[in-house]
Amino acid sequence: MPLDRQPSPGTQALVIDGPRLQRLLDALAARGHRVIGPQVRDGAVVLGDLTTARDLPAGWGEVQDGGAYRLTRRDDGALFGWSVGPHSWKRWLHPPAITLWRARRTDDGGGFQVLDPPPEDPRPLAFFGARACDLAAIAVQDRVLMGGPHIDTGYARRREGLFVVAVQCGQAGGTCFCASMGTGPRATRGFDLALTELLDEAGHRFVVEVGTEAGAAVMAEVEHRPARADEWRASQAATARAEATQGRVLPDEPGVPALLMANLEHPRWDEVAERCLTCGNCTMVCPTCFCTTVQDTSDLAGHEAARVRTWDSCFTVDFTALHGGAVRRSGRSRYRQWLTHKLATWYEQFGSSGCVGCGRCITWCPVGIDLTEEVAAIRGQDAQAGRPAEEVS
Repeated sequence: MPLDRQPSPGTQALVIDGPRLQRLLDALAARGHRVIGPQVRDGAVVLGDLTTARDLPAGWGEVQDGGAYRLTRRDDGALFGWSVGPHSWKRWLHPPAITLWRARRTDDGGGFQVLDPPPEDPRPLAFFGARACDLAAIAVQDRVLMGGPHIDTGYARRREGLFVVAVQCGQAGGTCFCASMGTGPRATRGFDLALTELLDEAGHRFVVEVGTEAGAAVMAEVEHRPARADEWRASQAATARAEATQGRVLPDEPGVPALLMANLEHPRWDEVAERCLTCGNCTMVCPTCFCTTVQDTSDLAGHEAARVRTWDSCFTVDFTALHGGAVRRSGRSRYRQWLTHKLATWYEQFGSSGCVGCGRCITWCPVGIDLTEEVAAIRGQDAQAGRPAEEVS
């Protein structure tokens, strides 16, 4: 896409100075939103409630690689000079744990009383600082949890009224491959406002793309000016640099599902199983994984009980537990299930890949397993067909 591309029809390009970012947060809070955004905590850029721009990760960058994450200090005051951390926005739309119901014995011990679950925060959500890959992940979860006949009503309720302030990536993370998946590094949809951070001799400012009427209404409350042509080009150049520096590739193409499904007995599955701890870290940090389980608990005295829905992972043995035992007992079979579902059978279910190229599963794998390397290894030689994989993809 040319760097001098003008905003698409109906898109406004504005500029706000760095100090005006607080006014944007205030405008969202005044509209009743619970604002979630990035901050530095526990040695990482994580997401949490955000009330002041002073909590944003000013001057922080990061180094990411397979099984490695480290914060670094930048030589400037960039607020968004990092890519993605261990948290995804899934934590707020599809929370890790939800109490479905509670019950308590009556005082006379002859019955029980069903209690309401703990109330959720009723405020509509505002995501501040979402990247293009995460917007693609939200779109995937929308299809999974709201796109069929059986809608997750809790997800739909949290999704309603969501306001998204995206941030266009100015540099790639060490494990990013969103460009090859067609999900970034520039967001083109799914946001109300999209910011591109500029830091140069002209000062610290943000080019703002207005994506919706709701976004325009919020911007009306924040002092701004129209973007100059050079500022628009600079915002485009920033994401072009991020795309050019991505070092991993996983093509989002029909050949990948066919490749994987034709190689279910490839020796590479045994090789990765020797390293995989089946810890489930990859599914916990993945912004699109959606599986859950239900746990029933009670206190030691037997007076209260609760049913809680929690995230689950296809890497746990109990995930496929049926009468007589688990279906996938080996680490080999569980890793193969995860990868082939994410990159192959997800298309059959939901019409797209289940991967958005954020790279979190690579960074937060304790042994640094890289799904792009696994696909490349299988592509290199199709063990079943006995010929280069390109011939069967």
